[in-house]
Amino acid sequence: MIVSLTIIRYRKLFIPVALLAMAIHRIPLWLTSKITFYKLLGCGKNGTFDLKPDWQQWGLLATWKNQADFDQFYSSSFIAWWWKTFSNEQWTILCEPLISRGKWDEIDPFIVENTELNYAGPVVVLTRASIRLGKLKRFWMNVDNVAQLMCNSPGYLTSIGIGEAPFFLQGTFSVWKDIGSMQAFAYQSPEHIAVIRKTREEKWYSEELFARFKPVKAFGTIKGINPLNGVI
Repeated sequence: MIVSLTIIRYRKLFIPVALLAMAIHRIPLWLTSKITFYKLLGCGKNGTFDLKPDWQQWGLLATWKNQADFDQFYSSSFIAWWWKTFSNEQWTILCEPLISRGKWDEIDPFIVENTELNYAGPVVVLTRASIRLGKLKRFWMNVDNVAQLMCNSPGYLTSIGIGEAPFFLQGTFSVWKDIGSMQAFAYQSPEHIAVIRKTREEKWYSEELFARFKPVKAFGTIKGINPLNGVI
């Protein structure tokens, strides 16, 4: 299985076109038989959970049986034509699932085909949650400090705040130099540990998913750079 995340930045003039894409792109995606799972995504401004959306930046996360299926989609689909016509930047990362726990819309979309127990290269982490409406205030009161801490952690390379809907369907797609760096932030940071404890004790989420991936390819740019240039 290959998992793709493509981030598209539109010109300001084309923000209405980006909003339109969130509605009409569902049809060709649904009709694309080689996609096994997909989500059209909005993005936060600061690369993490964020109450302020970036109206110029949007994403598509999808799963494919193999890279050839993605390559065909990227080179010749209607959606690829749309991106080339209306965007001023695109950045894509392709990954292979290493670990997946939890559900997304009541399914596990990421099939782990090869468990690489000794894998030591760069790692991509996806965290995604459906936040209970009654817990929104508590969630947003607590996550900002942890998000900023993540961005300043050793081994952190880049991240993108993604969401299916504002405020309550939220996720972060982050890339780390290695698994050790990611685990040091996740399991040794007192602030992060405290937030994890609160999510369990206060039951913030009605659904959540954590997945870890091996990045295999990244191309294009986002805000003028490929953040993984020279890394993979």
